[in-house]
Formats: sequence, structure tokens, C-alpha cells
Amino acid sequence: MVTGGASPLRAAATAAGGPLEDFHKVRTMNFPRTVLAGHGVLEELPKICQTLGFVGPGAVITGPTTQAIAGDRVGHLLESSGLKVRIIPAGDATLDEVARIASEVEQQGIRFLVGVGGGSKIDLAKTVAARQRIPFISVPTSAAHDGISSPRASLKGSREAFSIEAAVPEAIVADTSVLVRAPYRYLAAGCADVISNVTAVLDWQLAHRLRNEDFASSSAALAEYAAHGILDHARDIRPGKEESVWIAIRPIIMSGIAMSMAGSSRPSSGSEHLFAHALERIAPGRALHGEVVGLGTIMMAYLHNADWKSLRVSLKEIGAPTTAHEANVERDEVLTALVNAHTLRPERYTILGDNGLSREAAERLASQTEVI
Repeated sequence: MVTGGASPLRAAATAAGGPLEDFHKVRTMNFPRTVLAGHGVLEELPKICQTLGFVGPGAVITGPTTQAIAGDRVGHLLESSGLKVRIIPAGDATLDEVARIASEVEQQGIRFLVGVGGGSKIDLAKTVAARQRIPFISVPTSAAHDGISSPRASLKGSREAFSIEAAVPEAIVADTSVLVRAPYRYLAAGCADVISNVTAVLDWQLAHRLRNEDFASSSAALAEYAAHGILDHARDIRPGKEESVWIAIRPIIMSGIAMSMAGSSRPSSGSEHLFAHALERIAPGRALHGEVVGLGTIMMAYLHNADWKSLRVSLKEIGAPTTAHEANVERDEVLTALVNAHTLRPERYTILGDNGLSREAAERLASQTEVI
């Protein structure tokens, strides 16, 4: 008979030879229920909403440009299927804009969201969905980074950009006939963002070895698989070809899902992203996120003693920048970002270590890899 308030499980463990250890780890893994990619798949959106059990009213969050490209069409498709939907024009991905849209969503009794646009509009949709506890669908009009499917959003605060936890899309509808209309630069940047998984995983493994940080091999393997899905086909990714979007979009989506599996951004964000975020603070708006991440990937691969030259060649083949000049940033800005990168997330251990790079080491690194 168990007495003293002890559970039967603990009593049984004690009787078997020792106390049951305290264990408190918890991880939540949320995944998209449907991922549809390919030519003309936007027409399937009403059927997906029906399968997911969505009932109106819903809202389409989109921008002025993307509303004309696909937002109005999405609204019409859903209305034609019998769902009541309103269009909510959105601005930049800022905290104020999140608050404004969330207020409108609450006042109108909106029960699901569809984010139609590039990274910022989808970031707004996923953040509002998380805040209001309602589902959302991701409908990208460009593929500039893996935020299409990731559980994180990049928002601008009063002083600088930052990344927060957000909702995972219930579904992703990536129509290659829509995506191919975006400037090719966005697709090249998205490919560079996924290629960076190579150094992100190396950093994660390093933190596991040196700091005993939790490491999920399945998430890391998916992130690496996504990266090689781009690297192995770099020569085939070209401007103006819908086939190129088809090749790239699946690895881009998988990269975001790898973060959902890990419960963190570790599989897809390491020292190369720290460098990119530091550079974006110094030179905001000069380059796309994936473009500066690509520069960081080349340099961090060098520090890891990985094959940085092959990564550089693949980025060149795709058409992503491999030098500061091509990314529209200055030599001194690159060096300052390298020196400061380790301070952005001190809790995240990477190849940059606790103390980062000296100015001299940063200059040597950027010169050796021909970034400057």
C-alpha cells in the first residue's frame, strides 16, 4: 500500500531499485497540415479551407502590390466558395501594425486568416494569428526566405528588428505561377537563406559538444536536406523559369518546418544569421535578408573549416551576392558586423564564441573569403 502521498509510479520505481528521477522537459511541435506547391494550386485554396473546417468570417492580410498580384484573387476564390472574407490591407511588419490588425480582427469576429504576400505580410498574419489564437494559411507571392513555413516572425520595433515566436500555418499554398512573377532577386535570396542551414547546423553541433545544448538530429537532418536540395540544383535555378521556383520552393518550406521540429530556430539560424542581423542594424534596407545571410554563410563556413568555396560557387551560380559590393554594403560595415555579431544573442553559442572576432581577425576572414 502506498502512503505519504507518493504516486504508484514513483513507489514502483523505488521498489525496483531507486527513486524516479525528476524530468521536466517539454517540447511542442506544430506542423502545417497541408502543403501544396506547384502550378495553379491557388485554385485549391477553397477546398483546403473546407478540409480544415474553416468557417467565416475570414480575413486576407495583404499589401498594396500583393493584393493586385494574388490577394484579391484569394478573396474572390473564398467568397465564391461561400466563405465570408474581408481584405485587410497591411503595411510594414511592425508591432504597431500587429496591434492594429489584431484589433480589427477581434472587432470583426474574424475566425481565420490568410497571409498573402512576401515575408512581411506573412509575418504579420502569423503574429496576429498567434495573438488571437486563430488559424492561418500562408500564401506566398515571393520566396525570399523560409518564413513561409517557420514558426517565427521578424518584426520592427521602435529601434530595431527582432524575431519572435508566432503561429505555424495550418496550410501552405505556394503557387509557382504566382511566385515566378516576383523579381528573381527574391528567389535567389531565399535560396541563400536555405543554404545557410549548412553553417547553422555546424554551430548547433558545436554548441552540443561544448555546451551540452540539446541537439535534435532529425531536425538537423531535415535542415541539411533542404540546403542540399538547393546546392545540388544550383545550376538549374535561373531567372524567369517556373521550374526554378519549383526546385527551390520545397527546400525553402522544409527549412521552416525543420525549425518547428526543433522547437527553435537552431536548424536554420546560426552565426551567419547573427552576422546578418548585425549588418542589417548597421545598414538597414540595403540588401535582402537572404543576401546578407549568404555572405555570412561563406565566412562562417571558413571558420568551421567547411567547404566554403563550394558554397560560394553555388551562391554565384544562383545569382546571390558573394561580395559586400554586390550586396550594396560597405567594407567597414561588414567588418563592424563581424565584430559585433556575437553580442546579438549571447545565449546562443556559435563558432564566434563568447568573445567574438577582433577587428584584425574580421578583416582577415572577410578578405580571405573575398567578401571584401
